[in-house]
Amino acid sequence: MTTEVLEIPAGNEMFDGYRTAFERYGFSPAVKSKGFLFISGQVGVRPDGRAAEGVGDQTIWALKRIEELLRIAGLEMTDLVDVTSYHVDIETTMPAFLEAKRGFIAAPFPAWSMIGISGLSRPELKIEIRAVAALRD
Repeated sequence: MTTEVLEIPAGNEMFDGYRTAFERYGFSPAVKSKGFLFISGQVGVRPDGRAAEGVGDQTIWALKRIEELLRIAGLEMTDLVDVTSYHVDIETTMPAFLEAKRGFIAAPFPAWSMIGISGLSRPELKIEIRAVAALRD
């Protein structure tokens, strides 16, 4: 299998307000390669590009964005195999993150690493989540 960028259809409500970020920062939202879908870090922004309020809402929006990329690829959250989340102020934001995460991720759980960081691309952002999903045969 060759590497293939996951194309987001024009008019996709979740990503139309964020398309310029892919070009400005020079990255693809997701790439298919060797049986996997590699999803770039998704932050907690609403479809219009504004950051959601609080880490719980940012987590929900980041996971909704991942869920939409999976849907476009013909996958679901249960196809996730490896996830890494990056947390500003991890000690204080972890409870809200975990509560929001429960609404999207169920057993059997993917491998997941949670990393505390000092900041993200915009100061109002508190969470970023990148993921890898197994493509279906």
